[in-house]
Amino acid sequence: MVSRESVNVYLDELAQQRRQSPHTVSNYRRDLGVLCNLIGELPGNFRIDTVQTPQIRRFIGQLHARGLSGRSLARILSGWRGFYRWLGLRGEVTLNPVEGVRAPKSPKGLPKVLSLDEANRLLDSTSDDVLAVRDQAMFELFYSSGLRLAELAALDVACLDDLLAGEVRVLGKRAKLRLIPVGSKAREAVGIWAQRRGELAAPEQSALFVGQRGARIHPRVVEERLKQRALAQGLPTSVHPHMLRHSFASHVLQSSGDLRAVQEMLGHASIASTQVYTHLDFQHLAKVYDSAHPRAKRK
Repeated sequence: MVSRESVNVYLDELAQQRRQSPHTVSNYRRDLGVLCNLIGELPGNFRIDTVQTPQIRRFIGQLHARGLSGRSLARILSGWRGFYRWLGLRGEVTLNPVEGVRAPKSPKGLPKVLSLDEANRLLDSTSDDVLAVRDQAMFELFYSSGLRLAELAALDVACLDDLLAGEVRVLGKRAKLRLIPVGSKAREAVGIWAQRRGELAAPEQSALFVGQRGARIHPRVVEERLKQRALAQGLPTSVHPHMLRHSFASHVLQSSGDLRAVQEMLGHASIASTQVYTHLDFQHLAKVYDSAHPRAKRK
């Protein structure tokens, strides 16, 4: 009989054999825990291996009614689908009840970006503290090159020569390698950090950016330090690393109008993913129009 123990075996396999990240395994654990709880609420003697598609649809309806977005529900369904596929390979179920079930669509919101003034205020730092020097290098690099958080945290000291020469190579999603330009402000900040890095880095540590204990910096630390910097600089919104990536893309597109170049620098597989920034660009133009055109101004 399939039980919660099967969930634990599946999660162990994801972690040990498939080498999924702890973050990914944690998400699967949470989503499969939700599934088990929902099955437990059903009347009768339903079990994981006896649930069918109508029950899965009912679960998704319940979760949607509780306020979960279409995006969150799609992630949950993906986790459930993979689990039942694994059960099928083990001969513990004959049909996958999640196949064919789709999450409701949520309206796509535009990514939040900083204005040019806000980006400059965020990056305006003169502190000589070693942690502030490290943070300045990281934040300048985010905004200069549009790196993802995982890409920045994975950088090694070996990339310094190329980086200081004006380019950085990163391994992005789907193991896609890309080469991105690095601006002068980011090169300067990274160069200063490189001179101070030895004050924090443990011996033989290969990571470019390290935490207070000398090991490779954890992404959560980067997120928290950026949030604190934004608050200290008086920014009106909570700033996260991906917002700097969005700001990079939006500002480069506003200046250049070259959608393909922005797509390449961001590492988007599809131009459709990059086109969202054209809407942000239009919003910017619309604000300029509303404030400048004599027939658009409010009386």
